Amino acid sequence: MAATELQGVAWRKSLRSNSQGACVELAKLPGGEVAVRNSRFPDGPALVYAPAEVEALILGVKDGEFDDLVRD
Repeated sequence: MAATELQGVAWRKSLRSNSQGACVELAKLPGGEVAVRNSRFPDGPALVYAPAEVEALILGVKDGEFDDLVRD
């Protein structure tokens, strides 16, 4: 879906985001889903995930399951 269709949501990004704006932003939608967009293209597409999908990702990140994606 186009991020522009998501009116009135509060987009937020990590405080650890890089200063050049290469970040992902997330917004909780009224139905509980979470939208994700590229901060460099705020009018571009947004992916929408169910709460359980986002929870699984966050728990995996906390457990270090994806560390190899950003480290050698």
